[in-house]
Amino acid sequence: MKPELLSPAGTRKAMQYAYAFGADAVYAGQPRYSLRVRENEFNKLEVMAEAVEEAHRLGKKFYIASNIAPHNLKVRSYLKNMEPVIDMKPDALIMSDPGLIMMVRERWPDVPIHLSVQANAVNYATVKFWQKFGLTRIILSRELSIKEVAEIQEECPDMELEVFVHGALCIAYSGRCLLSGYMNHRDSNQGNCTNACRWDYKVNEAVQTLEGDIVLKNPPPPKSQQQLPIVDQVFLLEEPQRPGEYMPAYEDEHGTYIMNSKDLRAVQHVKTFSDMGISSLKIEGRTKSFFYAARTAQVYRKAIDDAAAGIEFNDNLLEMLDSLSNRGYTEGFFQRHASESMQNYEHGRSMANQQQFVGDIIDRDEDGLIVDVKNKFGLNDELELMTPAGNTVFQLKALLDKKSASVDVAPGSGHVVKIPISENQLEDSAGQLSDYDQQFALLMKSVRTPAQTSLA
Repeated sequence: MKPELLSPAGTRKAMQYAYAFGADAVYAGQPRYSLRVRENEFNKLEVMAEAVEEAHRLGKKFYIASNIAPHNLKVRSYLKNMEPVIDMKPDALIMSDPGLIMMVRERWPDVPIHLSVQANAVNYATVKFWQKFGLTRIILSRELSIKEVAEIQEECPDMELEVFVHGALCIAYSGRCLLSGYMNHRDSNQGNCTNACRWDYKVNEAVQTLEGDIVLKNPPPPKSQQQLPIVDQVFLLEEPQRPGEYMPAYEDEHGTYIMNSKDLRAVQHVKTFSDMGISSLKIEGRTKSFFYAARTAQVYRKAIDDAAAGIEFNDNLLEMLDSLSNRGYTEGFFQRHASESMQNYEHGRSMANQQQFVGDIIDRDEDGLIVDVKNKFGLNDELELMTPAGNTVFQLKALLDKKSASVDVAPGSGHVVKIPISENQLEDSAGQLSDYDQQFALLMKSVRTPAQTSLA
């Protein structure tokens, strides 16, 4: 049986694109009780209710995350706030706090509950513990190797297991990070992570005093502040938006404390997880765009289907994920790697290495595709038309503005242009698109010369 493909949905549009490109289910955050709440379009309960209904019409599943570590104030109001959410009939709640899980179990015993990755399940005994409390699925911690995942599956064959295969990695155990709260009092465990681990820090060489304080080495400290041989070298970090505020950073036998992890990419392990019987493969990214939802769903759908059909893994799937903005990719903890292979020491922002999302196909007339431009593209660019029916690479030979006049460039966001189908040799692909395929068609531009590939 194929594993479920589970995609993120920070917006209803992202949900729709994820379903169109192959996701079996999506997950979204409950207002006030989930992580990433500040980026959550579903803060309006009526929007979430409509999305759940739409998912069920499509024969898809919709999970609602209710996974913060709540303080007393939120516990007191929890059951009251849950009532309209339960009435939506989501396919499961994603939860991490034992107290809230107990409360839901007592009030709504038939509601399926999935244990959030925030609960840090890293062994089979933990899985069996939660199974006794009636949970239907365990989302395993990201800190497990493939061997450990297989051992848990073997020990717990009658429990659904879910594994993250793509997206951002945290500097702490699967998201339980205190750095954001320490740096600017925005608690990531309450849904307010500011990604402080990815900020640009200036390193200032420092020394440790006899009293144990970390101070700047330049200017030279007083004689009383002598360096102790506790660590080989210590530094003070300074973030550009907080000049003059220094934070000690050094490495001891336990490791380093400020990290900017590369993004997880495990599409090459889909067959392994499928063969061992993993129930769900999960993509991270509730703050990401609808293009991200579409591209990741398309690639991982292809990997899952190929694995089920016994088709050898296609390396082009790795390259297709390079079209997404990313911080570099890593296999995370699934395989043993040198530490530097998991960390990005050069930049904290996401970058696209092969392609750039440049347009959303919003309509079609008799002879062309109408494009809502997102980024600049022009004549002779190599473009890729991405649809649920398949992808087509072509060189742009003709381009019209909204008045049907020939132009050389689509300048960028805010512009609408038309791509003539015949002049760009798209008759066999774009010309035959169904209304459904056209509704979700996207346009990308090569930013370096990739191999000529097509995903049919």
